[in-house]
Amino acid sequence: MIISILIMKNIVLFFLILFSFQSFAQCDIKSKVQADDSMLYFIKSATFYKTKQKSLKIGIVTDKENYFIALRPIPFPLKKDSNIKEDLVIELSDRNKYKLQHFDTRYIKHDSVMEILYLIDKKDIRPFSSFEAINADVNIPGTEFMENYTFKLHKKAIMDQLNCFLKEEK
Repeated sequence: MIISILIMKNIVLFFLILFSFQSFAQCDIKSKVQADDSMLYFIKSATFYKTKQKSLKIGIVTDKENYFIALRPIPFPLKKDSNIKEDLVIELSDRNKYKLQHFDTRYIKHDSVMEILYLIDKKDIRPFSSFEAINADVNIPGTEFMENYTFKLHKKAIMDQLNCFLKEEK
C-alpha cells in the first residue's frame, strides 16, 4: 500500500515537472539579426493546418515595436512567381474579424522557407492577446492556400506567443 502511494506521488510529480517544462518551452524567444542590422524576435511557429500535400504554420514575430503574424505555407511559390499583396483576416473567439495588413514576404534559408508577415494593428493587440483564433481567411496567390481555414489545433498559439512577448516587455 505504501509503495503504491509512493509510486503514484512520483508519477504525479513527473507529470507536473513535464508540464512545467512544456509551459516554459512555449516562451522560448529566439532572435535573428536582419540584413539591415535590425533584430527580429520570434517563437517557433505552430502548425495549424497539415495534410500530406500542404501545411501552414503560424507564429508571432516582433521587432519590439510592432507585432506580426507570420505564415509559413508549404508548398510555396517560387520567388519570381510570388506576388502576395492580400491582407489576412482572422476571426477570434470574441466573434470579431480582424484584418491584418500584408507587410512583407520573405524567403528564408536560401529560399527553402517562405514567410509572409502581416502587421497586427496596435489597437488589436489586446484582443489577439486575450482570445483564441477561430479561423483565418488565407489568400496566398500561387499556392493552394486560398480559402477559409478553421483552427482545430493550436487555437491559442497566437494568443500564447503574443503574451510571451508582452510579459517579457513588462
